[in-house]
Amino acid sequence: MLKQIKFVVEQHEETFVAYPLGIRGGVVGEGETASAALEDARRATEVYIETLGVGVVQDESPLAAFVSEQAVSVK
Repeated sequence: MLKQIKFVVEQHEETFVAYPLGIRGGVVGEGETASAALEDARRATEVYIETLGVGVVQDESPLAAFVSEQAVSVK
């Protein structure tokens, strides 16, 4: 069975990080390019689901995602 899952990709100073939306728990992929990070996160997500079961996949993943910048107190 195939399920479409949305992934977020972040560009950091020296690497890219990707993670899926709509998965209970934490799955992260990393790579030197956005494509490599996405592929790593996709494979990690498949292993995560195989290991913990399809119950970790939320019935309805978010239809949209957005980025919001907020001020946070840092002491």
